[in-house]
Amino acid sequence: MSGKLYIKTHGCQMNEYDSSKMADVLAASHGLELTTNEADADVILINTCSIREKAQEKVFSQLGRWKELKQAKPALVIGVGGCVASQEGAAIVKRAPYVDLVFGPQTLHRLPQMIEMRRSTQRPQVDISFPEIEKFDHLPEPRKEGPAAFVSIMEGCSKYCSYCVVPYTRGEEISRPFDDVIAEIAALADQGVREITLLGQNVNAWRGPTHDGAIVDLGVLIHAIDQLDGIGRIRFMTSHPLEFSDSLIEAYANVPKLANYLHLPVQSGSDRVLKAMKRGYTRAWFLDKVAMARKKIPNLSISSDLIVAFPGETEEEFAESLQLIEDARFDFLFSFLYSARPGTVAAEMQPVANAVAKARLMRLFDLQAGIQAERMQAFMGTTAEVLVDGRDERGEPVPAGQHRYHGRDRHWKTVVFTSPVPLEIGSLAEVKIDHASPHQLKGSLVVSAATTPCRTPVAKTALPLA
Repeated sequence: MSGKLYIKTHGCQMNEYDSSKMADVLAASHGLELTTNEADADVILINTCSIREKAQEKVFSQLGRWKELKQAKPALVIGVGGCVASQEGAAIVKRAPYVDLVFGPQTLHRLPQMIEMRRSTQRPQVDISFPEIEKFDHLPEPRKEGPAAFVSIMEGCSKYCSYCVVPYTRGEEISRPFDDVIAEIAALADQGVREITLLGQNVNAWRGPTHDGAIVDLGVLIHAIDQLDGIGRIRFMTSHPLEFSDSLIEAYANVPKLANYLHLPVQSGSDRVLKAMKRGYTRAWFLDKVAMARKKIPNLSISSDLIVAFPGETEEEFAESLQLIEDARFDFLFSFLYSARPGTVAAEMQPVANAVAKARLMRLFDLQAGIQAERMQAFMGTTAEVLVDGRDERGEPVPAGQHRYHGRDRHWKTVVFTSPVPLEIGSLAEVKIDHASPHQLKGSLVVSAATTPCRTPVAKTALPLA
């Protein structure tokens, strides 16, 4: 078989990684090529996310639009994967009988067999089981898609926060073996990948077995990746504050390739709300952790997540979240209105009025916008190490004799810069920052660092510590 494959992806980087693996699996098994036009596709997959409100309804709305494609092309295969698939299972087929496949995050490697079973039996196929880490043993060799790549090192979550469905849709925390992770990253490096981002729902909870029976933590893994030729930068996300260990702090201090960026979700600034969320720490403990990290890791940029209007949140408790943001001075903050997820403890709690919740979110946005602008301005006049992602064709015309590129620096900030010489995509360039907006930095090339994939000083002057 050959043909076209269309994948629509919702949600986090884990879902993006899974979608890329779906494409790899079906390219290897059925010769399917990706298309950006769903009308041309022979197989259509939607990789779903259940974090946001009304996620299921959005999935069924999308499926309804694809129903017309199925009517025009009866052989078209439509599949639903991801976290909504894990939650809903066979109920998806019952409500949308034109759906052919329903599969979970842990069973995407079984897609070729599910397609063949669907065609031979003429019956929809549903597999939302949790075969632990089996999928990684059945995926094709990793394939480069750019200078940076995601590598999933674990599945699931065992924290059971009261608002979250991940433990139910992706299962308990299971770590991939150390040697398997290193082999995948080495293969990507051989193809020219220069930046690796290690992924997991709680990535810093990774505890991987080695070939000799030992169990090692994320700090050890980072040290090992540092020794691989070709890899110039290492990142990881998303971290749970309780798992941010001394071993990781030591890795930041001693692994030059580990980027100066940490994503550490706090979720609330109120101790009562944190307890109701089952986060396992207090506001003071979190702020102490942030202060310690910034003290021991020079020029560290920190981002966070915060949920607004968790059930029962009072005005005073929301004010505590605002004060935490003032105290922590996050470089970036990803803020969301609370969204009830069926089956979670928090879904049974008393919700905050929608108008109140939205007003609070706007106040939070306004506060963080000022802090983010201040944090970005601190980079004016500094020098950034930028991984070149591609040419930048937007905005004003490029001056004669110049080339314009975009990429990200070690702090996960977007940098647009000009260069008097053409640069190779995937190279590391040293850029002098001469302009800062709330969302990106701009500058000009100082010197190409393409042949020395290691840390260059990000700032000639220290950034202010929050």
